[in-house]
Amino acid sequence: MTKPNTAFQKTKPPKPFKDFPLTPHPSGKWCKSIRGKLRYFGRWGHRVNGKMIRVENDGWREALELYEERKDKHYAGLPISKNTDDDALTIASLCNQFLTWKKTRQLNDELTLRTWKTYYAAAERLIRVFGNRAVVENLNGPDFEKLRADITKTNKGIATKNEIIRIRSFFNFAYKSELIEKPIRYGVGFDPPSRKTLRIESGKKGVRMFSPDELRSIIDAAPTVTLKAMILIGANSGMGNSDIGRLTLSAVNLEKGWVNFPRQKTGTERRFPLWPETAEALRASLATRPKPLRKNADLFFLRPTGSSWTRETANGPLSMEFRDLLKSLGLYEKGRTFYSLRRGFQTIGEEAEPIATSHIMGHIPADMASVYRQSISDERLKKVTDHVHDWLFENMACRNF
Repeated sequence: MTKPNTAFQKTKPPKPFKDFPLTPHPSGKWCKSIRGKLRYFGRWGHRVNGKMIRVENDGWREALELYEERKDKHYAGLPISKNTDDDALTIASLCNQFLTWKKTRQLNDELTLRTWKTYYAAAERLIRVFGNRAVVENLNGPDFEKLRADITKTNKGIATKNEIIRIRSFFNFAYKSELIEKPIRYGVGFDPPSRKTLRIESGKKGVRMFSPDELRSIIDAAPTVTLKAMILIGANSGMGNSDIGRLTLSAVNLEKGWVNFPRQKTGTERRFPLWPETAEALRASLATRPKPLRKNADLFFLRPTGSSWTRETANGPLSMEFRDLLKSLGLYEKGRTFYSLRRGFQTIGEEAEPIATSHIMGHIPADMASVYRQSISDERLKKVTDHVHDWLFENMACRNF
């Protein structure tokens, strides 16, 4: 049995007279079921900080006027323009409310600025394709087919999938926030690319990791001890650009040769041993560490100005310096970036121990066994890093960098 909405019962307005044709809806709108579908005609209240505030005179006169104006078309089953001037939820209003919610999460460090910017770009796309005043509940399958066509003009498989997921989150937010009565029906033309399509696209990109010879030459050619240390820790653990830029002094134990640093993207625990080469490079980098800006006091890696290596853009400083290094060695190819160190660690490490490799990578466990697994021994973690070390250095004697 559905529980009554007690908050709604306390705040809903009474009908202004006995034969008033409209009913107050929990979303704050006046509504009426016509031909089996709820239709909305103005607002009786607005939600402010989670509480419903009733408007002056409950807005019933304006709602009644709108009902009288449109009822004939609704009862006849005739379409109403998607762009209206009534108080229904519009694309502009949805985008503003959604982005405000996401911005709050970003300011609370629950969301990165880079991720928030992707939502902002998705909102711009929605407004450009549908228009500011398009009513959300009037959108249908052909509209979303048009939107998908716009997405695929500038994106391929994975990027298209991610954009569709982002855009669906706008409309899921509208339903869960009671801004609309029913979930949006996207039709069959707004599905993400199939797994087959994604596999074919991935296959066309080829292998996006470095061979042992290439990776050793990259390490040897690093122009600074800091860049060399960052490349080594990436190869040693599969840490990506952002996590390396956020790595803290307190997370690195050079005496014992271990790092304990959760993956920032997921919050997943991550622990791994350092290779002797990596530990030595980290000591060398620490010896030349510049004076940090106050907000960066605990960051392990700093740029010469004391600023962070992490930037909330696709082309941060570490990505650009690594790309320049690859170009100088003639190793630059599209798709092979600093993140290729992460791909390489996953590929080689799982040959030794898949579960321990996932722990070091900071992956979110998706199987039932992980729910019951309480820890992974240091021996299993070391087995992985030793295997990757042997692959990279081909059982060479320990080298000083």
